[in-house]
Amino acid sequence: MPKIISPQVEFATLLAQVKQAAPEIFTPEGGFLNLLEGRWQEPGNPRKFHSAIDGTLLGSLPMLDSATALRGVLAAKQEAPAWAATDRDERRARVQAALEALRPHVDLIGKLLMWEIGKTYKLGFTDIDRAVEGVQWYVDNIDQLLGSRTPLGLVSNIASWNYPMSVLLHAVLVQALCGNSVIAKTPTDGGFISLSLAFALVRRAGVPVTLVSGAGGELSDVLVKHAAIDCLSFVGGRKNARNIADALATTDKRYMLEMEGVNAYGIWDYSDWNTLADQLKKGYDYGKQRCTAYVRFVVERRLFPQFLETYWDAVRNLKVGNPTLVDSADDKLPDLAFGPVINAAQARDLDRLYQDALKTGATPLLNGRLDDSLFLPGQDRSAYVAPRALVNLPRQSELYFKEPFGPIDSIVLVDRIDELVGEMNISNGALVAAIASDDEALAKRTAREIRSFKVGINKLRSRGDREEVFGGLGESWKGAFVGGKLLVEAVTNGPAGQPILGNYPEATLLPEKV
Repeated sequence: MPKIISPQVEFATLLAQVKQAAPEIFTPEGGFLNLLEGRWQEPGNPRKFHSAIDGTLLGSLPMLDSATALRGVLAAKQEAPAWAATDRDERRARVQAALEALRPHVDLIGKLLMWEIGKTYKLGFTDIDRAVEGVQWYVDNIDQLLGSRTPLGLVSNIASWNYPMSVLLHAVLVQALCGNSVIAKTPTDGGFISLSLAFALVRRAGVPVTLVSGAGGELSDVLVKHAAIDCLSFVGGRKNARNIADALATTDKRYMLEMEGVNAYGIWDYSDWNTLADQLKKGYDYGKQRCTAYVRFVVERRLFPQFLETYWDAVRNLKVGNPTLVDSADDKLPDLAFGPVINAAQARDLDRLYQDALKTGATPLLNGRLDDSLFLPGQDRSAYVAPRALVNLPRQSELYFKEPFGPIDSIVLVDRIDELVGEMNISNGALVAAIASDDEALAKRTAREIRSFKVGINKLRSRGDREEVFGGLGESWKGAFVGGKLLVEAVTNGPAGQPILGNYPEATLLPEKV
C-alpha cells in the first residue's frame, strides 16, 4: 500500500487551524504580518518559503527593511518603563496567562514545526512542551530568582532556526517575566508561522513582545547596535557572532552570544558498549542539527574494533525519511530518527564537506542510503541526508576543524591520553563534551583538561535549563551565562559592582567545570 501524508498533519489543515486561532497575524489575502508597535501590521517584502520535507510552499516571510524594524525597536523601548514598573505579581499573572493560552496549541505548534524546520512530530512537540513547562518553572520561582534585581529595559533576541520554542520563545518569556520589554527576529530558515502564532497568544495576554522578520544583514544595526537595545541574546554561528562581539566591544550593552564548536566524545579504556550504542542513537536526534550534538569521536586505537562494531550496529539502520507519512489514515506517525536537514542548501554543503574530506584522504566508514519506502514516490528529497562517518580525517580537511551541523561524524584514533585531549580540543572551546571510560577517576582528571563548558562522564551532556548553568569556553560563547538564576541575572541589574558570571573578552571570572 502506498504511503500517504497523515490527515492529522496535512499542512492546509494546520494552516486553517492557525487562522482560526490567531487571525490577526494574517493579511486579508492570507499573507503574514509582523508584530510591532503593539499590533500585527507590515507585510514587508514577502519572500516565499518552502518546506524541506517535500518542497511544499508554506507561505511567505514578511521581510522588513531596517527603517520599519526600527519603528518596532523604538516602540518596544517605549513599553519598557511601564512594564518594569508593573507589579511583579501582575507580570507573573500575565506570563502565566500566556502559558495557559499556549497549552491548548502545543500539539498544533509541534506539527507546524515538522513542516517549517523538518522536525519529527515527537521532537516538534518536545520543543514547544519544554518551552511552556520550562517557563512555568520560572513563573513558580521568580520571587527567589529575582529578589531585588531590576530589569535592563529592552532585550533583543536573534536565534537560529533549530529550537524556536525551547530556546527563543523560552528566553523571550523569561526576559519579560523579569520586567523587560522584548523584541525578537524570526529565523529566516524557518519557524515564522509557529512563532507568529505563539507571539500572538503572548501579546494577547498583555506581555510586551515584538516579533519582526528580515535579513540578518539588513536588521543587524537595528537589533544589535542601536542604542535602544539594552541587551542582546544571540544563538548562531561563530562568524556572525564574532562580528556582533566586535560591534559590542566598545559599548556597555549586556549580551549572551552562543556559538557552535566541535563537540567531542572521547573513549579510553572502555567496555560498556551497549550504553554507548544507546547514546549514539540518541545523539542523532534531529540529524545532529543541534549546538550540543557530538560529531567527533576520539577513540583509543586498541578499542577501534569494538567501537566500529557498536557504531555500525547503532547507526546504519537509523530511519531517515519524510516525517509526515503513514501507511493509512488511521496509523500513527512513524518513529524516524530524523527527517530532512533544514534546507537543500545545507544538504549540498554537507555533501561538499564529505567529498572534500574524501579528496584530502579521509577513509569513509559509513555512507548511508535513503530508503525509498520512507518517502512518497517522486517527492523532492533534496534536503535529505543519510548518516555518514569518516575515519583518519586529515588536518587539511575543512571538516577537521568545523562543526558540520548535520549527520556527518568524524572518528579519530589515538594512542596516548594526551593525544585524546589534544584531539578533543581542536576547536577553540566547545559547549559540551563527554569521556567514556571504565576508569572514572581517570575520566574526571581528563575532563579538567577538556576545553568544554560541560563534560559528561560516561554520559551525554546537553544545553539544559532551569537549575543548570549553561555557557561556553573560548569561541563557543561570549557574554553572560544563562540557566536558572543566571538567566535571570543575565537580563537584570543587581547591586552596584556585582559581577555577572560569564565569558567576556576582558573577564577573569569563569565557572568551575559544571
